[in-house]
Amino acid sequence: MEQKFIIDSRENNSIIQLRDILCTELYPVMKDERPIVFLCIGTDRSTGDSLGPLIGDKLKFLVRDRIYLYGNLEYPVHAKNLTETINEINLTYTNPFIVAIDACLGSIQNIGKIFVERKPLTPGAAMNKDLPAVGNLSITGIVNISGTLEFMVLQNTRLYTVMTLADVISKGIYHFVLKSVGGRKLEGKNGVLQTIEAQI
Repeated sequence: MEQKFIIDSRENNSIIQLRDILCTELYPVMKDERPIVFLCIGTDRSTGDSLGPLIGDKLKFLVRDRIYLYGNLEYPVHAKNLTETINEINLTYTNPFIVAIDACLGSIQNIGKIFVERKPLTPGAAMNKDLPAVGNLSITGIVNISGTLEFMVLQNTRLYTVMTLADVISKGIYHFVLKSVGGRKLEGKNGVLQTIEAQI
């Protein structure tokens, strides 16, 4: 794989592009029977930084054979609990393969684009936060322009941009799971059978 894949979330086939990249990268991991953990990072208190929790919320019924999910709108993974969450993942699973997902600031021409890279991401870098790098694979969505006053930029990010990125990334992940594991129904609350399709 190239070091970096770039997908434009506004293209019609963006979901399929992401699905195919994830299939290429994660099939070998699944063959090795390693647990795959999708770690959605961010906070619901800032529009620009809510990409991870939104994706986690859309995928909260995704968990199935050796595929796990951390971070959603109710229980976000953010600066204050990231280290604790990483430690919990490493204690809970044997040799987990972590796919880290986060919002990112970038150049104006990259707003709305998704970067998939075979390397960890560093959450909070734009805000000069000293957080651990995380992820065997990273998925970042460019939500706004980097530069000065990053905190204000994240607060003044268009929800439309964030929602478009969240839709494409969550559906790309869902279709990867559908293709690799299958669309098995899972029993939800009150014994109701729910499929993730209904949640997206």
